[in-house]
Amino acid sequence: MYIAKHHQFQDREAIFTLLESHPLGAWVCHASDGLLANHVPFFLDRTRGAHGTLMGHVARANPVWRQLSADTPSLVMFQGAQSYITPTWYPGKTAHGKVVPTWNYAVVHAHGTARVIEDRAWMLDMLHRLTHSQESRQSAPWRVEDAPADFIDKLMHGIVGIEMPIDRLEGKLKASQDEDLPDRHGTVRGLQAKQDTQSLDMAGIVLATLTSAAQQAVQAPD
Repeated sequence: MYIAKHHQFQDREAIFTLLESHPLGAWVCHASDGLLANHVPFFLDRTRGAHGTLMGHVARANPVWRQLSADTPSLVMFQGAQSYITPTWYPGKTAHGKVVPTWNYAVVHAHGTARVIEDRAWMLDMLHRLTHSQESRQSAPWRVEDAPADFIDKLMHGIVGIEMPIDRLEGKLKASQDEDLPDRHGTVRGLQAKQDTQSLDMAGIVLATLTSAAQQAVQAPD
């Protein structure tokens, strides 16, 4: 992934938070006849491996798991907040007109080698973790134990576990860092006015980069 210097996203905690808050990964790997792409919700185990380990599952009918081998590289892409940015929000539009539209976004790419796991205990643990990571936000969380055990067993026969220790993480945060300061503030106001979740999330990110830039300017030596 191409990452300009001012779009580098290297904060490990922030990267892990993005993975956990946007767990539906776009998983791409090599197959015998080309590339295979699947969209899989993953659970991130922060405690295993230098960069954590992804855990998930696919349908047994999905051919992807039969294509994996010890030398098959995988890439899982996680998309965070994103929003179109119109130049009409920029004071620069009136001042000099030298402005154009752009797109702000936060993404993380996880690289590693995925492997198949069919061990029942591992798969049940994975289902518990994946379920809890989402259901814990509900007012009345559903648990795997709430369904009949024989029903869960039957469903488990139709899936295959996927585990990928992360070898390398790449993050990119495009949040108006390369725009003039007044235009960045205009972007925050414009995004906040839209009121939808994606726009408000991106407004918060742009505002955070402004705060960080201001702090760095104060700390910089004369």
